[in-house]
Amino acid sequence: MDFSVTFWGVRGSIACPSPNHVIYGGNTSCLEVVAGGRHIIMDAGTGIRGLGHKVMEQGIQASTLLLTHTHWDHINGFPFFAPVFQKHRSLDIYAGHLHDAGGIQSVLASSMSNPVFPVPLEALQAKLTFHDFKAGETLHLGDDVTVRTAALNHPNGSTGYRIEYDGKAMCYVTDTEHRPGEPDRNVLELIRGADLVIYDSTYTDDEFPRHVGWGHSTWQEGVRLCRAADVKRMAIFHHDPDHDDTFMTKVEAEAAETWAGAFVAREGMTVDIGA
Repeated sequence: MDFSVTFWGVRGSIACPSPNHVIYGGNTSCLEVVAGGRHIIMDAGTGIRGLGHKVMEQGIQASTLLLTHTHWDHINGFPFFAPVFQKHRSLDIYAGHLHDAGGIQSVLASSMSNPVFPVPLEALQAKLTFHDFKAGETLHLGDDVTVRTAALNHPNGSTGYRIEYDGKAMCYVTDTEHRPGEPDRNVLELIRGADLVIYDSTYTDDEFPRHVGWGHSTWQEGVRLCRAADVKRMAIFHHDPDHDDTFMTKVEAEAAETWAGAFVAREGMTVDIGA
């Protein structure tokens, strides 16, 4: 597949490996996007560890890592991404929320410093290149992949991404909080006409009032936004750790009845964006 996304981690907040989180997965946020010859990783939650094994097995030499933000559940898998310990590999790391806050290299270095982690960033052997931008800018990954970005509503900031390749578009919109009855214009503009939107669906509409200010949204709001923006498909993503397989199966059924374009992301699932 020339343009596809594979889910390596679909959980939000904290990893939850348990017998009750098998069907949908317990690893935190990490996506693998293949766009032609470009290998793109989105977020570095615990799911990136398994992705690292694939990168090694397939001999992928160069990757790009796009970070939505740097809360623990989106970066704590980074030191366990095996390719960064090999000299002959390279990784370009982008973040759009730290331009005026020390930059992504400083934040990753801090997260890997004593006494919270024993292996410092400087010990990694791969060629790491750090890029700080401001959410809202457009990035170009070579001549054939365009990445549009937008600021999201989340504590400490977060960045939404739209990857465009060969006339198709996929969007990654997490972590973000909506305001009921007020469609987020940043999100609507970013996702308009997209083939696939991966959306922060941590809560249901019934749960949301108890979590105002926590920085997350609902699958129902995602459906409303996607319908308004003429999106083809939406992946329900960033599952709350308290939403076990039984709960998510009910969400999956309700979502399918609400809009045929909605489905629940599962760890290990691959979606062909070019289809």
